[in-house]
Amino acid sequence: MSTPLSPDDKRWLLKVARAALHAAAHGEPFLPVDTTQLSPAVQTPACCFVTLTQRDQLRGCMGGLRAERPLYDEVQERTAQSALQDFRFPPVTPAEVPEIEIEISVLTEPQRLTYAKPEDLLHLLRPNVDGVVLAQGVRRATFLPQVWDRVPDPHQFLSMLCEKMGVPPNTWQRTKLAVETYQVEKINDSETK
Repeated sequence: MSTPLSPDDKRWLLKVARAALHAAAHGEPFLPVDTTQLSPAVQTPACCFVTLTQRDQLRGCMGGLRAERPLYDEVQERTAQSALQDFRFPPVTPAEVPEIEIEISVLTEPQRLTYAKPEDLLHLLRPNVDGVVLAQGVRRATFLPQVWDRVPDPHQFLSMLCEKMGVPPNTWQRTKLAVETYQVEKINDSETK
């Protein structure tokens, strides 16, 4: 994210996400967006993940690592995908919408992490700061920086990320994987009030 988001931008993006969640759960199209009034920050292409929680439990999370659409459009799409297409959960129903909390994570451009041996990763990764992308061939997986809250140990963090990628948990110790890191700007209700 190269253009900083203002507090007004953040509040507006949350409104866009809430409207997208309502539309997705009700099978309706997104509300049209008047782009003439938007700040450059929300019109700039950017990557984001949208995390839905219900009573402090994960209810859906989807996102992308390539900036191909304006941020506001990305927020709409990722909100709808989190509500309807996260394979770990049934689709969000209209009755659930009022109970769901939304967090938008706007990503910086992922940067390749250079390391000599696997053990170096344990010291190079910054818990609670870095989101991490692991890749091996066509396999790829990421954890947002927020995952460090639940998994503060770098060894366990990397092992779980390998499992998410669909490989054995010790793969990061046995072979040199492509590793990228990024940071996020979080937007949620409690931080925009």
